[in-house]
Amino acid sequence: MISINDTIFFIAFPSLVISFLLILIRIIKGPTLADRVIGLDSMGYIAIGFIICYSIYFNSPVLLDIVTVLALISFLGTAAFAYYIDKGKKDD
Repeated sequence: MISINDTIFFIAFPSLVISFLLILIRIIKGPTLADRVIGLDSMGYIAIGFIICYSIYFNSPVLLDIVTVLALISFLGTAAFAYYIDKGKKDD
C-alpha cells in the first residue's frame, strides 16, 4: 500500500519542479510585463505547494502559518499590480 509520503515524494514534488521550470521559461520569454507578473505570481503559488508538501512529508504543521502569510502577500501583490495596470491604462 502506498502511503501519503510516498505519493508526495514521487508525484507531487516532481510535478511542482516541472511546473516551476515551465513557469520560469514563461517569465524569461514572456513578451509583456503582465506575462512576467503572472509567472511570478504562479511561482509564489508553487512555492506554497512546495511548503505544504514539505510540511506534510516531514510532519511539521508549523510551516502552514508561513503558507498563510505567503498566500496573503502573493494576493496583495497581484492586486497591487492589477491596480498599477489599470491606472496606467487610464492615463493613455
